Amino acid sequence: MNFELPTIYPITDARISGISHAAQVNELVAGGARLIQLREKNSPSGDFYYSALEAMRAARDAGVQIIINDRVDVALGIGADGVHLGQNDLSPDNARKILGDEAIIGFSTHTLEQARRALSLPVDYIAIGPIFETRTKENPDKTVGLAGLRRVCDAIGDFPLVAIGGITIHNVDSVFEAGADSVAIIGALLSEPIAIADRMREFAEAVRRNPNIV
Repeated sequence: MNFELPTIYPITDARISGISHAAQVNELVAGGARLIQLREKNSPSGDFYYSALEAMRAARDAGVQIIINDRVDVALGIGADGVHLGQNDLSPDNARKILGDEAIIGFSTHTLEQARRALSLPVDYIAIGPIFETRTKENPDKTVGLAGLRRVCDAIGDFPLVAIGGITIHNVDSVFEAGADSVAIIGALLSEPIAIADRMREFAEAVRRNPNIV
């Protein structure tokens, strides 16, 4: 498996951006993205399959890896690089059996206890959140906060950790200072579709300036 967790981890959303997943991928790639998660909460798997396949082709042309949110069937069908699973999705053990040893598997957690349990699962990285209040998810889990993020980072040691939820250009430094290896970003990248590439570059520049990131 050729996988390196990026410091900036963009996630697509057609509802927020108002443009297709493929168009979002093109904009994110133009801004420097090397790994992108496709997230579709509103379309049936059949519809998402075709839009994800189009996005996958755009990513492949640019040498960018694609992760599918939730839907292992879509990830398998389009030959994606991996899948990101939630607490109520197919288990990581079963996803690993379906997708194989080379697939990238991420797993969402929302509490310290969930993060600790995730260490025993066949996953490549853990996500924790929401760190701050977020409007990109219906019925979001309780906010973890920066203090909660620090506790999780201390508990899991060097295991790759992605922070997600309400992260913006104004608070991203504090998230890295709390110990996150990567930040997943949705709304702050996608809310102005004509500026997606520019927003991606702004986050990348913030990373370059941050002394807490090795």
